[in-house]
Amino acid sequence: MDLHSLSNEPGSRKSAKRRGRGRASGLGKTSGRGNKGQFARKGHKSKLGFEGGQMPLLRRMPKRGFKNPSRCPFQGVNVSSLDKCFEAGAVVTPKELFEAGLAEACRIKILGTGEITKALTVQANAFSASAKAKIEAAGGKCETI
Repeated sequence: MDLHSLSNEPGSRKSAKRRGRGRASGLGKTSGRGNKGQFARKGHKSKLGFEGGQMPLLRRMPKRGFKNPSRCPFQGVNVSSLDKCFEAGAVVTPKELFEAGLAEACRIKILGTGEITKALTVQANAFSASAKAKIEAAGGKCETI
């Protein structure tokens, strides 16, 4: 078998319909667009959610609630992640957590899932009660910033 002898599987390629090529082609005159109206004109494309001029469903639904644009939520980091990523005696700040890939948000809360065996000084915005107990039991310190 050579490259010049390769061909497509029969029926796998379909040629495009040639519109506007006379009445004998079956798609002449109006080219399958009907007679007059906005759908017969060139460049017609209705917007997403357009319902023919009536009030769209999205605008008919009532508005509810409020989203605070300046809200900065807490991001949780477990003590087991701290145990894996940091050496004993290290000072763990939000900057170090970001560089280690453990946190992205501006406010960090340390959570108590998992175990910690190293004595770390952890600086964060908030601590859960179980996380604080585990860090202090391992000989570390919790500092709220």
